[in-house]
Amino acid sequence: MTETIAGITVPDTRLVREATALVRRSADDTLFHHSRRVFLWGMLKTAALGREVDPELAYVGGLFHDLGLTAEHRTKDRRFELDGAEAAYGFLRDHGRGEEEARNVWLAIALHTTPEVPLHLAPEVAVVTLGVETDVLGLELDRITPEQRAEVVAAHPRPDFKNRILQAFYDGMAARPDTTFGTMNDDVLAHFDPDFQRKDFVTVIRTNAWPE
Repeated sequence: MTETIAGITVPDTRLVREATALVRRSADDTLFHHSRRVFLWGMLKTAALGREVDPELAYVGGLFHDLGLTAEHRTKDRRFELDGAEAAYGFLRDHGRGEEEARNVWLAIALHTTPEVPLHLAPEVAVVTLGVETDVLGLELDRITPEQRAEVVAAHPRPDFKNRILQAFYDGMAARPDTTFGTMNDDVLAHFDPDFQRKDFVTVIRTNAWPE
């Protein structure tokens, strides 16, 4: 059955149903509802910008973007964004989507914690960042009408979301702290772990093996 939330239609396709089932199995309520909201906010903002986006690709990008934080899909030695990106790429190729389409979703997820850059790439890349920045950071929330906000949150609630998403970030990255270097993710580890030692980019340059 077709589902429409705040004017955004969730595609009623096998690919979307299987993506939903996969993420529902792997993620808790906080990550699942967050991921669905990311899709909806991203689609609303993309439409407001007058950019067309493939809704199936946007859906997989939104649903899989934090999959690398989950116990089932996280690795020990790479950024959580890459875990989700790889899962989405393989899922899309297995479901008959083309190399470029799958690669754009890979980029959307891999870059969703990298400010600004995704917004200059394909709409299928930008849509995930637009959704994440809306749901987590509250950026340009005024571009979403109060009615749209209410409808999305009614469908996908945000109970204690700020604290719960921070805890999810920490739980997903605590065992691989080195992967947070060069990203905003080290802020999360520093918040929860007083013993966490950040790597410093300037120190890396000054102390590396080059003599000059």
